[in-house]
Amino acid sequence: MVVSGCAGPRGDGYDPGQVMSALDAEDYHRQQIGAFADAQADMVSAITMTNANEAIGIARAAIEVGMPVVISFTIETDGRLPTGQSLADAICEVDVVTGKAPAYYMINCAHPTHCDKAPGDEPWTRRIGGLRANASRRSRQELNDSPDLDSGNPVELGSQYRELVRRHPQINVLGGCCGTDHLHIECIALACREVKRAA
Repeated sequence: MVVSGCAGPRGDGYDPGQVMSALDAEDYHRQQIGAFADAQADMVSAITMTNANEAIGIARAAIEVGMPVVISFTIETDGRLPTGQSLADAICEVDVVTGKAPAYYMINCAHPTHCDKAPGDEPWTRRIGGLRANASRRSRQELNDSPDLDSGNPVELGSQYRELVRRHPQINVLGGCCGTDHLHIECIALACREVKRAA
């Protein structure tokens, strides 16, 4: 069993707000990541990252205490981070600045159809090792303004995961985010098991 200490964004995961510098982000997250190290967690997972600077700061704080780190970016319906930066540019920027410190990257708090903008044959895509998608196809604004919880279609979500894993076989960490429950996870597991067995 791997024990992961989870760090979230400083602000709203749906709105990057005023983006910190990488140095400020490192200072901001250092205490929590140090606590993970003191508690002997195995790794740090930074989830729902809205911008590259905060991801860089978290990666540097994890390096400082000798902990492996995973960065999970969130993207909009157009496949870009809430800041407007492309996922490709964000991953490449973090890798260049930190010397490829993250063990791998993930995408969370976005529907699989929002991930379709990522081509499957570029080197940066091979750095994506996990996916924790929303059940809903709705945009962040639509989800934020909605009076109901859109749980989507668990079977359809499972099939969409299967197609992403087929195109990106390095993805091994699978889970759910907003609107998902045990039914979605069961469908994801069953659908992706077929792909992994065939690999």
